[in-house]
This record gives sequence, C-alpha cells and structure tokens, in this order.
Amino acid sequence: MHSLTRRQLLASLGAMLALPCAARAAAGPTVATLDWALLETLLAMNANVVAGAELRQFIDVAVEPTVPAGVTDLGLRGIPNFEALYHARPDLIFNSNFYLANEARLSRIAPVETHSIYLPGESPFAHSIQATRAIGERLDLPSGVKMIERLESQLGSQTRILAGGDGRPVLPINLGDARHYRVFGSDSMFGEVLARLGLTNAWTGATAYTAMAPMGIETLATMPDAWIILIPPHPADALDALGRSAFWNALPPVRDGRVLTLGAVNPYGALPAAGRFANLLTEGLARAWNG
Repeated sequence: MHSLTRRQLLASLGAMLALPCAARAAAGPTVATLDWALLETLLAMNANVVAGAELRQFIDVAVEPTVPAGVTDLGLRGIPNFEALYHARPDLIFNSNFYLANEARLSRIAPVETHSIYLPGESPFAHSIQATRAIGERLDLPSGVKMIERLESQLGSQTRILAGGDGRPVLPINLGDARHYRVFGSDSMFGEVLARLGLTNAWTGATAYTAMAPMGIETLATMPDAWIILIPPHPADALDALGRSAFWNALPPVRDGRVLTLGAVNPYGALPAAGRFANLLTEGLARAWNG
C-alpha cells in the first residue's frame, strides 16, 4: 500500500473535494452556449452566462459547476428556443461541432465562436485545454489558466495517492438497462483521466466518439480482473434488476467487491468533468483499498 496513512490520504482527498465552485461573475460580456462541455467550462471560469440548453438535465448529469439562478433554459440542445436566446441578449455565443447546423441562426442573434472538444480520434483533454485558454483570453478571464493549473496539480497529487493501489485495470461504464451498458475508451475524457492518474483502462476495444454502446452485460465476464466503475445516471430499475441477477452477482468484480458507484459526471464534459471524475474515482478507490 501507499506510504500515506489512511487518515492522511482521506484528509488529502477531502481538501481536493472541498474546492469551492466559482460564483457567477458580476460583469463582463454576456455569453450563451448549446454545448454542455462549453457550458461547464464557462460556468467554472466565472463567465457571465445568460443562457444554456437542457439545464435541468445538465444539473442532474454534470452536477457541477452550479448553474446560477436566472440563466435562461433554451430547451433542447439540437433544436433550441431561438426566441428565448434572443431575449437573453448574449453578447457572444459559444458553439461546437455538435451544433453547427444551428450556427447560421445563432449568428443572427450574436457573434458565434466555435470550440470543439469531441472530434473522432482526437484528444478531448487536449481540446478542453485549448478551448479553456482561448475562451479565457476571449473573455479576459484569468480563471481559465488557473483552472488548467489547478487541475494539473490535482491530477499530480491524485496520481501519487493511487500509485500504491492494487494495479488492477479500471472499467468506466454507464448502464443503459439491466442487460446493456456504455463503456468509455482510452479516447474518452474518462479514459484520458485514467491514463493521467496512472491507471489502466480495462476496455481496449473500439469506440465511436469515445464510447461504445450498447454492450451486452455478458461481455463483463471477459474482464474478470477489473474494477467496475458505474457512472450515473442509471435507470433505477436497471440497478434493482442487476441486484437480483445471478449472472451479475457471479462476476468476479461483483463477487469480490470491486464495483464502485460514483456520483454523476458529464461523460462529454470538459476540464470540470475531468476534475470531478478524478476526485470521485480517487476517493472511491482509496476508500476501497483502505477498507
């Protein structure tokens, strides 16, 4: 085991998890976005966000940063309420490759700047850093660079904490139902965080836009040495059904207590999601290893 005592280790984790979320900026250009990765970046940078899409679901899935009261919900990301966006009066709209079909209409409301985090075969972590720097410069917010530096420091500390672990690979998944799941590969944000923490992703197969779905639950039997990391939200009935499943309970990770359920994390997030995933995973593994 790692040389840190259990008390020291958990105290270190507690300090990381207690980092305060940014409060809403009082001034600066008003901004809006349809993209959740950009939304969480803007919120974490303390940008003056006036509109975003599917905010109720964002709050459930991303959890943090907090969405301030008064931010206009534009409805569905793919087919937003342009009238609501117009009345929110953004000075600038940030867009991504996922919503390029809306760019012409968005540009009639305010200037549009595009930053894409998720591109096939490319690093979402690297793109997140680039986007964070560019947005920080565009909005004259030094909090962008500080966010990058803070995350790099956090990951370095957590790598040292996890270095004394059991060496088993980690399998990050999201349940679709009791028979299927989505698995995140090395090219996902979760996969990249695993690599930066010195952990091995148990999934070495193909991905499509960083994940593969639906995977049959029976394929978990091919990865008996892994830690299964369940990343919500999951259908409640799926978890109940798995608890009654003889197959699930016979899987070595389940039988041996190598299943962790984290808090919800945006699977297509940016640096804030990377930091949240690293915090929750490090806390969960450290507690499991230390009994």
